[in-house]
Amino acid sequence: MSTFLIVAGLSYLLGSIPFGYLLVRIFRGEDVRRSGSGNIGATNVSRKSPALGAVTLLLDALKGSAAVVVAYRLSSSGWVKPLHVMAMAAFLAVGGHIFPIWLKFRGGKGVATSLGSYLVIAPKAVLVAVGIFIVVVAIFRYVSLASIIAVASLPLLFIFETPPLDDNWITLLFMTITSLLIIGRHHENIRRLLAGSESRVGSERT
Repeated sequence: MSTFLIVAGLSYLLGSIPFGYLLVRIFRGEDVRRSGSGNIGATNVSRKSPALGAVTLLLDALKGSAAVVVAYRLSSSGWVKPLHVMAMAAFLAVGGHIFPIWLKFRGGKGVATSLGSYLVIAPKAVLVAVGIFIVVVAIFRYVSLASIIAVASLPLLFIFETPPLDDNWITLLFMTITSLLIIGRHHENIRRLLAGSESRVGSERT
């Protein structure tokens, strides 16, 4: 039980580090939440600075990977299956990014953190999901749509990557809940997509 609690706390805290907010505050002296979409993620940060946007994307992904690696290290000698603890860590890292305690629980949308987290658990599934993201952006020029489709595809891709589920269902469950959480976080984007008012790549808001 103590392992679960330690992993849960560390995963949330790692995920809650608001890199996008911090980078814009440090290097531009501005609050990224007061411009564009108001999001602290890489897409909105890149409007202030493409370089800072790229760094934000990398760091948001790395904090997810770090949470999962730490979970593996802490659980590998215990009685519980490390993969299950890693899946929980991925979910909580994404939750920390979306609901960071440091910003009154108003964070980003969790896409980069999710991909970074599950890259450790299911690398092939994540690489295919990234490919799907790139193709959708190239065709439709909607980052939000590409993010939703890529994240929604992860649980299905995980099923294809792993052997018959057996005890992998816990990992699949965490992955599915994480995907639903991220898709729910895109509710405003979904409304704009349906209304035909969502901004495309290169415009002011996504």
